[in-house]
Amino acid sequence: MTDSYCVFGNPIGHSKSPLIHAAFARQTGEDLSYTTRLAPHDGFAASVGDFIAAGGRGANVTIPFKEEAFRLSNRLTPRAERAGAVNMLSFSDEGIVGDNTDGAGLVRDITVNLATPITGQRILLLGAGGAARGAIGPLLEEHPATLVIANRTAQKARALAEHFAGYGPISGGAYSALSGQVFDIVINATSASLGGELPPLPARLFAPGSLAYEMMYGRGDTPFLLFAREEGAARCADGLGMLVEQAAEAFYLWRGVRPDAAPVMALLRSA
Repeated sequence: MTDSYCVFGNPIGHSKSPLIHAAFARQTGEDLSYTTRLAPHDGFAASVGDFIAAGGRGANVTIPFKEEAFRLSNRLTPRAERAGAVNMLSFSDEGIVGDNTDGAGLVRDITVNLATPITGQRILLLGAGGAARGAIGPLLEEHPATLVIANRTAQKARALAEHFAGYGPISGGAYSALSGQVFDIVINATSASLGGELPPLPARLFAPGSLAYEMMYGRGDTPFLLFAREEGAARCADGLGMLVEQAAEAFYLWRGVRPDAAPVMALLRSA
């Protein structure tokens, strides 16, 4: 019997997850189906319950339900607990297990696909929302020299740094506090690019050989990436690799086999 998986969101029609997981299934020979499910804003838990009752084995969760999925889970993995958000659910007789594969996908894209070490590097993370929160734990597990969070609301960045203070060298503050500092990897986890905007960044942030990473994907050169090129970042990358790698992590946890993300990334780029 074919195992059933899905992704919950609202909106959800734009999701590339069915294409990604179908490609993973063909690659690995796994027998599964993967669909999108539009959950009402006030009906996420009921939608998950209906999917479980229909035999669903697991699900991904996207905007705006990641925090609700966190609360719905009977058990959380350590990285989901640290992130305070869940993007992957597994269903069994023991209930609902919540995990967060976003940060793992980011780290794997940077270290494997982009061949950029994080260990010993100076990392700047822009933004203090859910996207940033999911990335911090996995980034600190790579033992950077430092991880700095910058945000428009400095107190939010400082509070996030305090939350993760026991996991590695981390600090937080306002964008204005970045003046005079340089970084080896700068990651834009804000939603500014969705509106064609750029966070208020000072000049000369990028160290020689640095990487500028935009979590958004499919938008060409965002204002952040244009700024990074003008400021001398050696390399620029968008978040398509993160999207595919977080899906590969979920696929591995569900099925016990890790798919090769590279051909799926190439498929999406060509499309």
